[in-house]
Amino acid sequence: MKLDHLVILVSDLNASLPFYRTLMPLLGLPERQSRQFAGEGISIDLKQADDLSQGYSRYAPGLNHLGFVAESLDQLQSIRSAMAAEGHPVPELQRFHDGHAVFFADPDGMRIEVGTVITGEIADG
Repeated sequence: MKLDHLVILVSDLNASLPFYRTLMPLLGLPERQSRQFAGEGISIDLKQADDLSQGYSRYAPGLNHLGFVAESLDQLQSIRSAMAAEGHPVPELQRFHDGHAVFFADPDGMRIEVGTVITGEIADG
């Protein structure tokens, strides 16, 4: 059995769409339908949240972050440059055991990791 899709609920769809419309195609997930990014056998759907009582909290129950693997450090740096060119905050490159990673944050603080080596046991970024 394989994972088919993820749904990310955002507090302000209009504020979040520019971030995802920039980052997702860089990760091989172009927007196939309105607010649905798909590729590599998975889709990520953005939806407006109804309950805004609690924002993202790193260690609260629920999803901590999404992790993607870049093919090389050059590709990772290219993604960082493209995000910066569109005006999105670009965090510092982090060095992990045998690779590098960047943790982008969407407007709600949801983190999306892009790393050069991800084994499923990468540090608790």
